Parts: sequence; structure tokens; C-alpha cells
Amino acid sequence: MDLSAQRSAKPPSPTFRELFTPKLVTLLREGYDARTLTADAISGLTVAIVALPLSMAIAIGSGLSPEKGLFTAIVGGFLISALGGSRFQIGGPAGAFIVLIAAIVERQGYNGLVLATLMAGLMMIAAGFLRLGTYIKYIPLPVTVGFTAGIAVIIFASQLRELLGLHMASEPAALAPKLTAIWSALGSINPAAIAISALSVATIVGLRRWRPKWPGMLIAVGLGAVLTAMLGLEITTIGSRFGDIPRMLPAPHIPAFDLAKLRAVFPDAIAIALLGSIESLLSAVVADGMSGRRHRSNCELVAQGVANIASVTFGGMCATGTIARTATNLRAGARTPVSGMLHAAYLLLFLLIAAPLAAYIPLAALGGVLAVVAWNMAEKQEFASLLRSSWGDATVLVATFLLTIFEDLTVAIAVGVTLGAFLFMHRMAEDVEVATGSPLVAEDAADETGASRASYDPAEYGSDVLVYRISGAFFFAATSSVRAVLDRIGEHPKTFVLDFDDVPLVDSTAAKSLEGFVHTLSRAGTRVYFTSARPAVRRTLLRAGLRTPLVAYAPTIADAVESARKSSAPKQP
Repeated sequence: MDLSAQRSAKPPSPTFRELFTPKLVTLLREGYDARTLTADAISGLTVAIVALPLSMAIAIGSGLSPEKGLFTAIVGGFLISALGGSRFQIGGPAGAFIVLIAAIVERQGYNGLVLATLMAGLMMIAAGFLRLGTYIKYIPLPVTVGFTAGIAVIIFASQLRELLGLHMASEPAALAPKLTAIWSALGSINPAAIAISALSVATIVGLRRWRPKWPGMLIAVGLGAVLTAMLGLEITTIGSRFGDIPRMLPAPHIPAFDLAKLRAVFPDAIAIALLGSIESLLSAVVADGMSGRRHRSNCELVAQGVANIASVTFGGMCATGTIARTATNLRAGARTPVSGMLHAAYLLLFLLIAAPLAAYIPLAALGGVLAVVAWNMAEKQEFASLLRSSWGDATVLVATFLLTIFEDLTVAIAVGVTLGAFLFMHRMAEDVEVATGSPLVAEDAADETGASRASYDPAEYGSDVLVYRISGAFFFAATSSVRAVLDRIGEHPKTFVLDFDDVPLVDSTAAKSLEGFVHTLSRAGTRVYFTSARPAVRRTLLRAGLRTPLVAYAPTIADAVESARKSSAPKQP
């Protein structure tokens, strides 16, 4: 098959069964042995230890009782792993939802949250079956970094009450009124609560640095509970504010509703569905990058929808894929989705046996846990990098960030995506170029349209060299398809050349995606060259970290191949 035929050939479209068969079913068909079960059991226990304090802290931060976080991790976490399209995804309550849930509960009550989540679950299922999961690629990086950083700021602000031990009759969900109420209550600061929260943060950060394999959050919470009980500290605990945690899942229940209530919570349902879809698919992408596997995005959306419906039916809250717990699952050696299912089983076992112990946990310790979560969510380096990258990306980032903090998450995402689209159109207009007749490489050939372009013969360079060309604008919407093609490269040649001769534009999202692919090749011992990159394209690639020694740049493919041969040639004595 000649090169043009290879380019035009397309893989067959996946069938409905291939798209929506859960990863669990696929992997069980391949065989499941005792060694795999052992690995999944250990990783599941590791994740459960992380999820136990975090689930309760997220529920409390959302304005709910702590058991609702546990119910969500048990029911939602089990179903996301059992039905999802990712091998390693861990589901449960997520810090990203704290702001949204707190606002819904304040306006509509818990029953309103249940109804909005039920509707959001149906939306996710419909989106999955309509195969809309792949359209998450239209959310550019500055938008995701912007709203994530905004959520982190609001989460930290929401924990000031617990971190300082303030006495407040009520706490508004919106940031500005919240800060006003906290300022008014500063006279009730509790030094003991400050000490416990500071100890919790120090314990988590210290263990993460010196004993990274230890469960820092659980140890911090346990240490805070022991000190509070032994020293008789007068600070608020789970027991003093919420009473005892139930020792069993509640019976399934759906609150009564009418058409007026449906209309009232419909915007909230859209926000939950949108945020849940983005968060879960981003988490699945992170798992893919860490493991080298590929998830089924539409199957994952269907599973997320089912899990959200089940979670609130059993007295929980919104569920989604969680990036930190999914990464923990992978690092702990998980092999299959059984690990996530076992993590839910371990949490259920805690609920059945040790739930009364949770009453002794001080809220200041859980506040410390969420303060660390907010710090980690903020993506500070990515935020600073985007601010420096270009005025357009910085505008989208700052607009999304400020709207998330002071307005509404749904509005922030909508405005961010719209600004990103206008920015792309502006860039496309600015980057239109007219050929001057000066060839960029030594030899040119005309393609079917008569346009002049660089020609090369793959056979000329041998099997040790693989040459790929990207044609067209490489931006956030094209990232998924380009990475899918690149990831299908089965072999790892000694030299990989990526030709940018026909690329007028690269944005930060595409460059970051390409950086992950290059790291994969580099770890396999492959030398990577970029050729014919225009100055603007090269600047974006360099800002994304694609620089020497990770990548070498060359004017032409021939120059790259010659450089690779010289570097691999044995040195003369």
C-alpha cells in the first residue's frame, strides 16, 4: 500500500457493543486469576483508606452530613467501576462539586439536590448513548484550569469556618457573602481548632514528603480525633454537629416532585451533568496517560449517569470520577475495575463495623484535609504557564476563573468555551500564510490538489526511523484525534520524526497532549525530532516543555534523520 493510500485508509467504526461494553466485562472475558485479584484487593484497600476521610470531608464541605459522602463512595463508586469504560477509574464524591452542591442545597434543599442529580444522571446516560462523550475535547485547557482553580479558592474559603473554629449560625454558599459572614464571626476564633487544623495540614504534607506511601489524610484525621478526646478539647466534632453516622445504607427513596420543582432545578441538573461529565472524562484521560490504556468515553458517561441516579436514591450526593483517587489506584498496582468495586466494599465494611468511631473526628481536622485538597486542585504551575503563554489563553483563563468565583460555574464554562472559540477563529485568521515560492525543504512534490509540499519516502530511512506528518491546525479540538492516531503506533523505533510543515497553529492544549506522547516514546528509548516547525508553532511547543533533551528540532526530515544517524553511530577510538 502506498503512502497516500495509507493516509486515506480509515479504521472501521466501532460497533454499539464495542462502545458500550463495560471494561469489567471485557477484562473478565480475558481471564481473571488469583494474582490479579490480590493486586486489586491491595489497591482497593489503599484507595478506600484515602477515600474514607475525604468522602466525609467533601460531604460536610458541601453542606451535607458526612454519611452522605460515604453512601456516595459506596454506591456510586461501585457502579462507576462496574459499568464504566475505564479500567482504573475510581468514583465517588469530588471536591469539584462542593461549590455547586452547597449552592443547590442552600436554594433548593437536599430534596432539590436529589431531584437535580436524578435529572443530571438521565442527561449523562442520554449523552453517552448519543455518543457525545468525545465532544469534551471542545473544552480547552484554559477553561478547565480556570474553573478548577476557581473551585479550589471557594473550597478553601468554605473551610475557614472549621479551620478557625468559628461559631456561625449559618454560612452562605456564595463567596462574597461567605467572606462577610466569616469576617463578622472572627471574634469567636478557637485556638484549639486552629491547632488541630494546622496539625492535620502539617501531618498530611509531611507524610507526603517523607512517607509518601502512608495514608496521610487518614492518619491526620485519626491523630486529630485522638488528641481531641485525650485532651478534652472543646471543638466541634462530627458527633457534636451531626450525631452518630448510620451503620447501614438507607432504603432507596426518591422525593416527591412536581413540574414546578422540575423547572426550578433544571439549570442545576445541567450544571451537575456538565461538571460531572468533564470531571469524570478528565480523570479517565489522566488514567490513560499514566497506564498507556484507552478508555471508552461514551460508556463512561452512561456509567456516571447510572451511578449518580443510584447514589442519590440511596441517600448520597453527586458522584463522578476522581483524579486523585484514580491516580492512587494506579500507583497502588490496580489491574482491573474490580479494584474500584472492592474499594466500595471496604467502605461499606467500615460503615457496618466502625461507623460510631467517626463521631470523634474533629471538623477542624477534616477542614485541614480539604485545605490540602484545594491547594492540590489549584494547578498553580499550569495557571502561571497559561498566564504567560499568550494574551488569548490568559484572557480565557482569567475570565473563567473570576466567573467561577463570583458568578456561577455553568456560566464560567459557557463563557470560557465561547471565548476559546472566538480566540481560535482569530488565531486562524492571523495565521493564514501565502506561499512565497521558497521551499522549506530541498525537494518538493505536488499533491492531488496541486499544492507544493515536502516529499519523502519512508523506505529510504529504514525501519529504525518512523516519520509522521500533521496537516492542518493542531488545536484543542484536534488533540483527541491526533493523539488517537499517534497512540496507535505499535512499535517504538530508534528515531521518530514529527513533521510540522503543514501546521499553521498549535495551541497549549495540543502541545501539552503532545508532550505526554513524547514522554512515552522517550521512556521507550526513542529519539524524537520535530521538523519544519514555524516560529509561532515552535514557541508554543517550547512553552509546553517540548525542548532539548526531550525533543530535538531540525529544519527538514532529512536533517533530522542525518542527525539521528550521527548521534547513534559508534564513536571512533
